[in-house]
Amino acid sequence: MVYKGHVHRGVVVLDEGISLPEGAEVQVEPVFPETVPTLAEQFRDIIGIIDDLPEDFAENHDHYIHGVPKR
Repeated sequence: MVYKGHVHRGVVVLDEGISLPEGAEVQVEPVFPETVPTLAEQFRDIIGIIDDLPEDFAENHDHYIHGVPKR
């Protein structure tokens, strides 16, 4: 049988309502959260959606956004 819980101040605490006999041997298998998606994964739906930017936009984005002189 599998019981769930969490670690609190270094001690495994089972979810409410679960009771095991004192001295029972247990096996703990940590479950770690999924890895955080990369920026490319997070923005995959919008990457490449704008296709009419100037060819030098990457190099001169400050010019187009803030009006500073081009490089």
